Amino acid sequence: MRVLVVGAGAIGGYFGGRLLQAGNDVTFLVRPKRASELASAGLVIKSPNGDVTLKNPPTVQADKLTEKFDVILLSCKAFDLDDAIKSFAPAVGPQTSVIPMLNGMLHLDILDQKFGRERVLGGLCAIAATLNEKREVVQLAPMQSLNFGERDGTMSDRVRAIAKIMTNGITGAVASENIVQEMWEKWVFLSTLAASTCLMRTSVGNILAAPNGRDFMLGMLDETSAIAKAAGHAPTGPFFERTRGLLTSEGSQMTASMFRDIKAGAAVEADHVIGDLVARGDAAKVPLAKLRTAYTHLKAYEKQRG
Repeated sequence: MRVLVVGAGAIGGYFGGRLLQAGNDVTFLVRPKRASELASAGLVIKSPNGDVTLKNPPTVQADKLTEKFDVILLSCKAFDLDDAIKSFAPAVGPQTSVIPMLNGMLHLDILDQKFGRERVLGGLCAIAATLNEKREVVQLAPMQSLNFGERDGTMSDRVRAIAKIMTNGITGAVASENIVQEMWEKWVFLSTLAASTCLMRTSVGNILAAPNGRDFMLGMLDETSAIAKAAGHAPTGPFFERTRGLLTSEGSQMTASMFRDIKAGAAVEADHVIGDLVARGDAAKVPLAKLRTAYTHLKAYEKQRG
């Protein structure tokens, strides 16, 4: 089974690298600069789960992409999705399965429209990773997971076949029969964390230490959870309790990657992660005072950034 990993940044580089390390047929779709870096230094992974240097990993650039692949692993930022689709579209054939690991749900509509719903699986990942100044993939904590599955909840033959590949190399890879629910639950957690830490420009612990901080944090969680419930995907017991615990952990230094992007003056996924939730909440007539304020804040940041 041939796997095309779109990009070789922190997420694509890590998961694709682990698949390649295990002997799977993996190719990275990269831009010329990244191709040159990988050709000279290799794909370097620094990780609590074991370091590895994969010399001269297989790469292809968009203008040379002509072959079809069985699986496409997509981990770009939402604002890069259109360009990513253009780059990997030639690799999509009648039997290709696209596994997107973007946050939220809006990308599913875009991918369905382009390639057909039958080719697009549900997917999500959890990992703390970054590229350092040497352009090495650095995993910051041991925890990692990659879930994928049919969006109708069936365990299909293709998902079983993909699972054999994914579990051969990626610790924490899981073929799920409940992937849409899991995607919604991750969205609830991520959007609450992002909206809160971006709006307040600080960590969870500092928000909780402020007057009314706990009520603010739990109020944001209530709003995002209500939107999920209106969509038929109310967060379930164990997940909700774990999320609530993380968001009310006193002294926590946790922030969203979106907040770190703001501090760096970088682009943010305001529309995909927060704006789409607001639109869905409005359609369901869910009160969104806190989330709407956070969205306004993010759009003002984007306007300032230009």
